[in-house]
Amino acid sequence: MIPEEEEGWDEAGARRLEVTLAPGGASRLDKALHEALSDQAPELSRARLQALMAEGAVTRDGQAVMAGSARAAPGLYLIEIPAPAPAEPQAQDIPLTILFEDAHLIVLDKPAGMAVHPGPGRTDGTLVNALLHHCAGSLSGVGGVARPGIVHRLDADTSGVMVAAKTDQAHQALSKLFAAHDIERAYIALVRGAPRPERGRVETRIGRSQHDRKKMAVLTNGGRVAITDYALEGVWGPQERPLAARVRCTLQTGRTHQIRVHMASLGCPVLGDPVYGSGAPAGAVREAMAEAGLGRQALHATVLGFVHPVTGERLRFESALPADMAALQQALTKKIA
Repeated sequence: MIPEEEEGWDEAGARRLEVTLAPGGASRLDKALHEALSDQAPELSRARLQALMAEGAVTRDGQAVMAGSARAAPGLYLIEIPAPAPAEPQAQDIPLTILFEDAHLIVLDKPAGMAVHPGPGRTDGTLVNALLHHCAGSLSGVGGVARPGIVHRLDADTSGVMVAAKTDQAHQALSKLFAAHDIERAYIALVRGAPRPERGRVETRIGRSQHDRKKMAVLTNGGRVAITDYALEGVWGPQERPLAARVRCTLQTGRTHQIRVHMASLGCPVLGDPVYGSGAPAGAVREAMAEAGLGRQALHATVLGFVHPVTGERLRFESALPADMAALQQALTKKIA
């Protein structure tokens, strides 16, 4: 039997393959490598090779080769295959800001930058990983092994209040509350410009964009009904043409990216939004964002209220603006009269 270290495996399960391409083979690099590795690694598809190249995991004579469509140059190629990710999320000791906890559920203040559950390109460091450690396995299984306890989500770069279920009973009851829209959910958004009128309701249908499947969009047909009530809480700049504003958004439904899509549809996208923030803010607003160190969409889930699914107690939680959004408000006030 060939020892593992000679076969190219390390203790963590990563694999290193070497192959030498001679002149005169297949013209495309991905095809040439796929053919050369057919005996050594038959499970390695051309698509997987292309993905490894895009990640910088394929080198020729020490230099990364990124494009599978490039011409196959002769030489020694090294392919670094990372260890497979575990099928189930692993518990990680990640600090949590807990607002409430009992035997049935846990309410917390999620920081910006933390994904709710593992997904493509993010296998750890998520809220699920943190909850698995904190709750020591006491999480509902209704959401499946990949999303234990998760009843609803916030975008990774949206901060604020969330609830997770520790028992199946609580999970099922909370899910019914969300489905019936019997949950109080309010967000603070710092936006470019300001909505008109100052208070109103946006009611549209939201679904996958027909032009970019990674984005959501307001649709005339298809999608699902999405309703957001909004109220202007403050503006920066001239009243007739504000440069930025603080808007309180209350969700009546909970569609993916709902507030971000609705604010953009009103012509006042959330500041810092990398997906829906088309058009640059005014110079003074950009300066304020840089001074505040804003590196994400300025959106915060500030209120979450519901009836406890087991005790019947009315619960309501509030979360103050996180440091980056509070700093942005101060910078806007300083820079814009």
